[in-house]
Amino acid sequence: MEGLKVLRSTQIIILGICFVVATIISTIIFTKGFMQVKKFSSEVIDVTGSAEKKILSDYIVWNAEFSCRNPQMTTAFAKLKQDLTKVKQYLFAKGIKENEIIVSQVDTKVLYKKTEEGYNTNEIEGYFVSQDVQVLSYDVGKVTEVSRQSTELINQDIQFISEKPDYFYTKLSELKIEMLAKATQNAKERAISMADSTGNKIGLMRSAKMGIFQITPVNSYEVSWYGNNDTSSYKKKVTAVVSVKFSIAE
Repeated sequence: MEGLKVLRSTQIIILGICFVVATIISTIIFTKGFMQVKKFSSEVIDVTGSAEKKILSDYIVWNAEFSCRNPQMTTAFAKLKQDLTKVKQYLFAKGIKENEIIVSQVDTKVLYKKTEEGYNTNEIEGYFVSQDVQVLSYDVGKVTEVSRQSTELINQDIQFISEKPDYFYTKLSELKIEMLAKATQNAKERAISMADSTGNKIGLMRSAKMGIFQITPVNSYEVSWYGNNDTSSYKKKVTAVVSVKFSIAE
């Protein structure tokens, strides 16, 4: 009976030792695995890549206005109608096509006589009528030249006011894809250079975040946190920026 008690005690001690050893081993395995995961998640290199490209606008929008004033409304409208005919004839002669022209409705303002203090009275002095004409075209060079010459219409007794054209690039979606690829490649080259300087190598790309596109005049370095979209210049510069994280390879 005494021998049986000793045997049981020995078995309990052995089981206890096995449990302790198993616990230590599993803790070591878990800790090593945790350290590897932590190492995998923390050893990264964060770089910013950029790309630039100069482009030429391929679409133009030009706005202009002509107007007249007269004591008689019917006379003012008749004069404006004549002016519209002259304006369209002028544009056609310069090579502008009819489907490139949009003519707005007539805007009419009643002009009242003023007191010596500058206040309006109820007495009508005349009428001011105006009309907008807009040219939209892919022939950027031609319309630009016409916009500069259009003051010639003043010589035809037309009160013509030309605004500065707006210039656009219609293939921006395709360009963004191209620019993002170049900016990402630039980020990779920077990461490789930084890693090489410390004797390391980069691994897989962990994440990438696209920055704001900047479309500015060629010689401009203006940057905005919400992005620029210049329409004032024919020649433009597009800048793309990306933020990329790469793992550090063993």
